[in-house]
Formats: sequence, structure tokens, C-alpha cells
Amino acid sequence: MAPLDPAEPLDRSTAAQVRSSGLTTFKQTFGGSGDQDRAATDEELAQAFRAIALNPGVFSLVRGPADLLADARKGRVGIIPSFEAAEMLEGRLENIDHYRSAGVLVMGLSYNRATPFASGVLSQQSTGLTELGREAVHRMNSLGVTIDLSHSDEASSLAATGASIRPVVISHAGCAAVQPHPRNKSDTLLRSVADAGGVVGIYELSFLAPPPRQPTLDDYLTHLEHALAVCGEDHVGIGTDGGLLPFNTSPASMKAWNAVIARRKAAGVSAPGEGPPPFVIGLNRPDRYGVISQALRRRGLPSRVVEKVLGANFARTFAETWR
Repeated sequence: MAPLDPAEPLDRSTAAQVRSSGLTTFKQTFGGSGDQDRAATDEELAQAFRAIALNPGVFSLVRGPADLLADARKGRVGIIPSFEAAEMLEGRLENIDHYRSAGVLVMGLSYNRATPFASGVLSQQSTGLTELGREAVHRMNSLGVTIDLSHSDEASSLAATGASIRPVVISHAGCAAVQPHPRNKSDTLLRSVADAGGVVGIYELSFLAPPPRQPTLDDYLTHLEHALAVCGEDHVGIGTDGGLLPFNTSPASMKAWNAVIARRKAAGVSAPGEGPPPFVIGLNRPDRYGVISQALRRRGLPSRVVEKVLGANFARTFAETWR
């Protein structure tokens, strides 16, 4: 998540931290975590777009494949507007059109709980991909929307991967074979996404390691290398699911974080074991991508693979799905 303020531009120090990340583009989630309707999401997007416009030398909106390279050449960080949840679609296919016209390029079918489109990873009973969900997949394909299955359950995800005529992504997850957890994905699903031409991004959440331990860089690399072994070098990327800036571990910040977790638990969208802050020890810094790059090279991965993992795989998939 980027530090966006619709009221004023970033201060010089924060802008410098953003630039020091080395990022050229990232996917930012809007629309809440399964708790936000269309009206609230429309307002959130409007506020975010105002904030981006206030920082023309730092951020820009990505509207298509050409922007992925254009922003890098101009020294700006491109933001890809995205949804993880689907509640803002309110079970209506025409809302996919509405948000694609507004500039949202990546959308999910469910966030942990079931929606009219698909069941989520926390659904007590899996509905799989519904008939309306199948129509949503086709609508997203036709409009040039990337389908993100990060929070959908296995049955829904496998069905959506099979129904889509374009690659799908799991933008942020871990590997269940390394650490079992509802948010981590089976080898069967990882392979299915790869076989369909998509990409799996490895996140930096506590679900990478046995609770209550905070995951380390070694934990992160173990998941990433497992995904590479299962999916192949053309189908794995980075999907942090955290902030662009380092997570603040001060008492005040942790109190606010714990309040967020409490609200998520009350809403029924909290995954088992949620609570530890969203970072990997060794990666809680703006330039974490450089750290990952160096670590992969030390483990013997060739430069071409590192470049694919750091963004080329996602860029290719986005270009194929946004057409």
C-alpha cells in the first residue's frame, strides 16, 4: 500500500522513501476486505486518484501495458488500481464494466467469505465458482481485467482458471506444501495457474511460518523457491501484501494494528493466526526487492530468473490480460 493523502502531497522524506524502494510499478488494493459496497468504493477511488494527482513526480496511474514501462522512464512509481474483494460489485456484472471504466485493472471473485460469484478460503461450505461467477470471469476477460484468485478457495480457483480464456493470477499467497494454512495454495492450484499462463506472487505475511513466529527471509525464500519448482520460472513473482514503506513496530502503531485485526475478526474475514504484523524479518525496509534479488542470486538463480520474479512475469501477464 502506498502512503496516499488526498489533502496534501507527500513530504520530502516520505517521497524519498518511496523512490528508494526501487519499484517502478505496484498493485494497490482498494475496496476494503469484503466489507465495502459500491458507493464507499467509488469514494475511496476518487480520494486515491486525487492523492496520486497531488504527487505527479512520485506516482502515476497505470492504465494499460504501455504505462508499465513509461513510468519507469519518467522516474515515477506506477500504481495499478486493484480489488481483492468483490463486495463492491454487489453481485452485478455491470459493476465490472463500471470499475473497469474507472480504471480498475485487477479484480477478485471473493475475499475469504463466499460472494455471489465464488466461495472464499474461509467459507464453511464451498460453493465453487457459481454460474454468475463464470459469467463474471467471461466479462472480466472481455473487458481486459486481470482475475486475482488470492482469496478464493481451491474449488473456485481451479474452476475460474479453467473457465478463463486469459491467464489468471494469485497475486499474493504462500505455498501450502511448505506451511499449511487456508491462505497458502496447494501445488495442484499453483500448477494449474502456471499451466494457464498466469503468475503466483509470494506474500510477506505471518502465514509463511508456524505461528506465532514472525517469518524470516529464509522462510520467504523457501516458499518462493518451492513455487519456482512447481510453477516454473515464468510463473512466479513478488506479492508482498504489505505497505510500500516499512511497518512501524512502535507501541502506538501496534495498538492500531491490533485494532484492525480485532475488527477483521469481528467481521469474519480474519484468517487463522492473523495478528503478527505483516512483514518478514529482513524485508521490513523500502528496498526489500533489492534484498530479495541479492538473496536469490546468492542461492544460484540466474539473472534471467531473478528479473522475471522481480516483475517481468507479472508485466507479461498483465499485458496479456489487459488487451
